[in-house]
Amino acid sequence: MEKVLIVDHEFANRDQLKEILKDTYDVETAGTVEEVSAQMDAHGNEFATVLYRFSMKGLDGYSFLERLDKRGLLSRMPVLFINEREAAHLEHSPTRMGIYDFVHKPFVAEIVRRRVSNLTDLFIFKRGLEQKVESQTVTMNKQFKLLKMQKEELDKSKQNIVDILATVVECRSLESGDHISRIKGYTRIIANRMMKDYPETGLDENIVNIIVSASSLHDIGKIAIPDSILNKPGKLTKDEFEFMKSHTIRGADIVNNISGIWDEDYARISYEICRYHHERYDGRGYPDGLKGDAIPISAQCESIADVYDALVTESVYRAAYSREDAFNMIVQGEAGVFAPQLLESFRKSREEFEDFLDRNKDK
Repeated sequence: MEKVLIVDHEFANRDQLKEILKDTYDVETAGTVEEVSAQMDAHGNEFATVLYRFSMKGLDGYSFLERLDKRGLLSRMPVLFINEREAAHLEHSPTRMGIYDFVHKPFVAEIVRRRVSNLTDLFIFKRGLEQKVESQTVTMNKQFKLLKMQKEELDKSKQNIVDILATVVECRSLESGDHISRIKGYTRIIANRMMKDYPETGLDENIVNIIVSASSLHDIGKIAIPDSILNKPGKLTKDEFEFMKSHTIRGADIVNNISGIWDEDYARISYEICRYHHERYDGRGYPDGLKGDAIPISAQCESIADVYDALVTESVYRAAYSREDAFNMIVQGEAGVFAPQLLESFRKSREEFEDFLDRNKDK
């Protein structure tokens, strides 16, 4: 049985309304401000409806509504005002906050019961909907957290696979064992700068993270290059160099064959980096001779990182260039032509590149 509170400083009114409602509701009454406060403290959250005398001594209707609002009860508990005929103008007042309906003296039992019933049923239904929404929200939050945890685990597994593949390539080549970690660091720096400077590229935090992760795979195609070519100490012949260049296509094919474990963006970006990281803005790169903006931004970012690392790192072919020479060679086009926007971001990132080099030069 729903609980109803009747508040009126006149006992006769309280008694008459209680008699009308007692067969349908658990009725509580209050005749003073103190009694109202006591009832609110004891049963505030239990009342389905409150019948309140608008001109209640010591606490008028608006003041009572303000108290309910402060308690957080106004939105869940309807107030039906007991109103004198001479105060009928209140029903048409533009300021009707929290006033849902009125009952007038002399009380007509059927009208009182119907109005209380209508309000009570409405708010019970409203609270039921709110509880369902709250329950569904809790369930959805739990499911979201579970899916997030599963995604994080999948991302870790995905990165482990990428790192293992990259390590295999490093073990077969004569490159420094930390080449991959440096490539990822430089790629993050330039990709973040491009994201800030040129939002039209479509880069966002998620795509940048994918580019950085997938940059580990840029030379995965070298798995298919014979040791006699991959680790040849001297200059490659024309045929050997052509075969070496095929690592871009072979890498893209490898990524395609294992792309089922990755989402669409990761598979696409991995393919782009593997196949196009040796393309150049003037169309003189390989394997497809792409030109200008036809080269995916992912491959462009990894490419300039790869070139910078190759210049500042000692190899079996030559000594490392100074950071000053490496920077100038890139911006002046001596190490291949890069997009103007990419070069501008590279210029702005020079200090970050050199700081990263300092932190990793002993690895």
